[in-house]
Amino acid sequence: MRALEGIKVIDLSRILSGPYCTMVLADMGAEVIKIESPNGDDTRAWGPPFVEEESAYFLSINRNKKSVVINLKTDEGREILLDLVKSADVVVENFRPGTLKRLGIDYDVLKEVNSGIILASISGYGQTGPYSQKPGYDVIAQGMGGITSVTGEPGKAPVKVGFSIADVGTGVWAIVGILGALHHRNQTGTGQWVDVSLLDTIISWQTYLAGNYFASGKNPEPQGGAHPNIVPYQLFESSDGYFNIAVGNENLWKKFCEAIDEPELSNHPEYRENKDRVINRSKLIPFLQGKFSKHTSQYWIDLFEGVGIPSGPVLRFDEIYKDEHVLAREMLVEADHPTAGKVKMTGIPIKFSETPGEVVSAPPLLGQHTEEVLKGMLDKSDGQIESLVEAGVVRAYREEEQLRK
Repeated sequence: MRALEGIKVIDLSRILSGPYCTMVLADMGAEVIKIESPNGDDTRAWGPPFVEEESAYFLSINRNKKSVVINLKTDEGREILLDLVKSADVVVENFRPGTLKRLGIDYDVLKEVNSGIILASISGYGQTGPYSQKPGYDVIAQGMGGITSVTGEPGKAPVKVGFSIADVGTGVWAIVGILGALHHRNQTGTGQWVDVSLLDTIISWQTYLAGNYFASGKNPEPQGGAHPNIVPYQLFESSDGYFNIAVGNENLWKKFCEAIDEPELSNHPEYRENKDRVINRSKLIPFLQGKFSKHTSQYWIDLFEGVGIPSGPVLRFDEIYKDEHVLAREMLVEADHPTAGKVKMTGIPIKFSETPGEVVSAPPLLGQHTEEVLKGMLDKSDGQIESLVEAGVVRAYREEEQLRK
């Protein structure tokens, strides 16, 4: 058993935020039926790099799912979708608000065929508000939500975060909303519409930076690798690279000063308490940087870890996936793909003691499960499926195989 065994998810999403959400649900045991257009999820073509003919981007976020191709622009396609929704628990979509209504499959329609259905909608700005009809993208949300303005080095141009954190983070909020709605439905029998957006996600993560602004009225500024409220808590340059330290309290500060052979700093009136160090960071940080540049990153990390001061390296990807702890935590996994062979993917971050997640299958080929789902869930015959394929309502992978040959 996995935690969400028995939960059935109809996945209408594509690109990143929705597919990430549904991948995590699938990792936890939900049956995820990925509904794709005849041309497939856009990211199937996003590359290079490709693994054989499969996009590395698509492979990274679509494992444990079944691919069913339905043309939702046809009446028959919409009927098939609504038939699938009748026995489903959750529908996930990340179209621009209003698209489902134009297709005739919005929440009002879905709940008519299944009063317990939970619809999770992911968008750039949400289903309501003046910006709701604008297209939303990760980089735009990072800029509008404040993260770009506080990322980068002081006095230099704002910087986008390297990961697509607005997309992925909103996918995680969608998961939280879905789980909450499932709990509510278990108590009441009633489904609901979960509305999450990229902009709301970034704003919700401002936390202490927003708190600082509300308290002081001052805009937070980029700190580079530093923290606005804690010193020293940042990235430093060593003789051969970079490393991070986190001196989060006064006990650690005393240990830190002793470790770097500067015990008098711990009682220096300008640095004795964290509030003093924050005020006088412009003096303290250059002094510390001068010391740290004399030895390697590993020298300092070993020194600090030896006395219990949190520290760590700045790793590149070729180092991350050789790290013994990362491997021990199974954050690198593999699955057999029908055309790409062994596919490597990031692991499952949630560890359950009783119902662990599992990578059961690699990301699906386009339409790989169309026949299986139409037969198993809707009791369609081979003849009916063939008619739907010929009419362009659905697309099955066997058709793809013929094209490849």
